[in-house]
Amino acid sequence: MSFTRNRYVLAADLVGFVCAAAGAFTLRFDWLFATYRHEFPQFLVAALLIKPVVFFLFGMYRRVWRYTSVSDALGILLASSASSITLAVVMFLTIVGHYNGGVARSVLFIDWLLTVAFAGGIRLSIRLLGENKARALALQRANGHRTRRVLIVGAGDAGVLVAREMQRNPQLGMIPVGFLDDEPDKRGKHLLGLRVLGGTTDVETAVRRHDVDEAVIAMPTASGQTLRAIVEGCREARVPSRTIPGVYELIGGTVTVSRLRDVDIADLLQRAPATTNPAAPMYLHGATVLVTGGGGSIGSELCRQIARARPATLVLLGHGENSIFEARQALAEAFADLSVVPIIADIRDRARLERVLRQWRPSVVFHAAAHKHVPLMERNPEEALSNNVLGTHNLVEAALASNVERLVLISTDKAVSPVSLMGASKRLAETIVRAAAERTGRAFMVVRFGNVLGSRGSVVPAFKRQIARGGPITITHPDMTRFFMTIPEAVHLVLEAGGMGTGGEVFVLNMGEPVRIVDMAKDLIRLSGLRPEDIPIVYTGVRPGERLDEQLWETGATVDATSHPEILHIVEPSDAPALSRETIETLSSAVASGDRMEIEAALAMLIPTFVPGAMGIPPDAVELTPEA
Repeated sequence: MSFTRNRYVLAADLVGFVCAAAGAFTLRFDWLFATYRHEFPQFLVAALLIKPVVFFLFGMYRRVWRYTSVSDALGILLASSASSITLAVVMFLTIVGHYNGGVARSVLFIDWLLTVAFAGGIRLSIRLLGENKARALALQRANGHRTRRVLIVGAGDAGVLVAREMQRNPQLGMIPVGFLDDEPDKRGKHLLGLRVLGGTTDVETAVRRHDVDEAVIAMPTASGQTLRAIVEGCREARVPSRTIPGVYELIGGTVTVSRLRDVDIADLLQRAPATTNPAAPMYLHGATVLVTGGGGSIGSELCRQIARARPATLVLLGHGENSIFEARQALAEAFADLSVVPIIADIRDRARLERVLRQWRPSVVFHAAAHKHVPLMERNPEEALSNNVLGTHNLVEAALASNVERLVLISTDKAVSPVSLMGASKRLAETIVRAAAERTGRAFMVVRFGNVLGSRGSVVPAFKRQIARGGPITITHPDMTRFFMTIPEAVHLVLEAGGMGTGGEVFVLNMGEPVRIVDMAKDLIRLSGLRPEDIPIVYTGVRPGERLDEQLWETGATVDATSHPEILHIVEPSDAPALSRETIETLSSAVASGDRMEIEAALAMLIPTFVPGAMGIPPDAVELTPEA
C-alpha cells in the first residue's frame, strides 16, 4: 500500500508535530513552559492524534514525494491548516476554563506555522535527496562521455524550462552555464542558480569567458531578424547553435531538450507571432471536420492543429495512400482518443465525393487538395484544370448537397492576376467557392497566402542538397522574390480565418515583406557553416509560368483589417463572368480533349489577366552567369 511506503514520512511527521507543538509553546512563553503550562501534555497528545489522521485524509501519505510540485505544496498547506483548525476546536471544547482560560490563540497560530514548515521541509528534503541520487546515478552512467557547457539565449519561461531539464537530467551531457537576455531587469540576476550574463549581442564574450561549447536559443516568439543576429553571433564565436521550435510549432507541445533542433531557414524568416486567440478554433470543437489533401504538407498540419480543438470526428481525404496512412498514424500517436477516418479518394470523382460527404456529414470542410507546382502545371494543363477547378467544383457541389455549414478553400498568391495555368486554375477555384456562398448564403470562404517553408517542392530542400555537394546553387533570377511563411503559422491563421467568415469572403494572410530568393540561399549557406563566397550561385532563367514577384491582392482592391492583426479581408474588383453550368461543361470538354490551345482559350475568356501562351519572362532575358 502507498501508506506503508510512506511510513518513514509518517514517522518524520510525528517528530515534526512534536517539535511544532513544543516550539509553539517555547516561542509563546519560554523554555521552562512545561513547569507551569499544564495544558501542554493534552495539547501534544491531541496534536499527535489529530494531525496524522487529517494528513491521511488529505492524501499526504499516498503521494510520491520524490516529485514534489506546486500542487503538492498547496496540499501540504491545506492539510496543515485543516489539522490545526481541528486541533483548535478540540482544545477549546475540552479544556476551556481548566487551565488559565485554555490554550493561547497565539500558540495555535505558531503551531500552524511550524507544522507547515516541518511538513513542507520533510517533503522538500525527500525531493532534493531523490534528485541528488538520480543525478549521481546519471553521472555514473555518463562516465566516459564528454559533457557540453551550454549557454542559453533567452531567460524567459522557455529558457528556464530548458535549464531546469538540463540540471535534473545530467545524462543529457549538457551543463547550463548561464543565460543571455535583452530584458534590462534580468541583467545580473540569477535564475535556477544561473546568472544572466548579458544581452543577446554578448554571445562572443560569454562564450570566451565561460568556455561555452554550444548555444541553445530558447526564444520561441523571437522574430527572424533577432534570431539571425544571434546565429551570426554564434557563428563568429565558433560555437554551434540549436533552437527550440517556434511558437506555432509548439502548439500542442511542450518545451523540452528533446525538441531542440538545428536553426533552420524558417527560423530566420519567421516574424514575431501575433497574439493568438485560444477561443478562435472553438467552432471546430465537437464538429465533424473533413480535410481534403489531408496527407499533404498543409493538409497534415491542418489535421494536427484541428485535432487540438477536439472535433467529434476528423476525416482525412486524399488521393495518395501512403501520405494519408502516415498522417493517420501521426494523429493516432498524438491524439489517441480522437476519431480519425482515413479516406482514399480523388476529388475529381464527384460520385465518390458525394458518397463520402453523405456518409460522414461534416459540418466544416477545409479544401487543401490541389496541384501547386507552377512549371509542372504549365506542362500538364489538363491536370491543373481537372484537379484544381473541376475537383473544387465537385467538392463544393457535394458539400452543398450534404448541408456543409462552413468550407474554407486554401488558395495562393499566384491566383492574383494569374499568368500561369496553376494560378489561373486556383483563381477559378476561388470563383467557384465564392459564387456558391453568394448563391446559398453558406459560410464558404477563401484564405489566400504565399509560399510556405517546408512544403513539398519547396526550394529549401533543393538548396540544401546543392550546398551539401558543394554547389552550385541554381536560382532562376537575381531579382526573384517570394512571400514566405512557416506551415504551422499559416495553418494557425487559416483556422482563425475559418471562424471569421460568414460567406463569400477572401481573407489574405499578412505575409510581411517579400524575401529575395538569393538572400535565402545565402542564409542557408551560412547555416551550413560556410560563407556565401564558398558556394557559387548560378542563374538559370525564369521558368514557364513564373513571375519575378507576386502580389497578394488585385490592383484597386479594398483592404480591411479584421479582428486578427495578421488576417486581412480583401474586396477585389472583378469583371470575370460567373462559372455557369455551361462554362463548367466547356472547361470539362477542354480538359477531356487535352488540347492546350482550347484550354488556354477557355481560361482567357474567364480571366481577363490571363494571356494564352504567356510564360512569364523569357529565359534568354536572364544572363546565366555566376554571382560575383
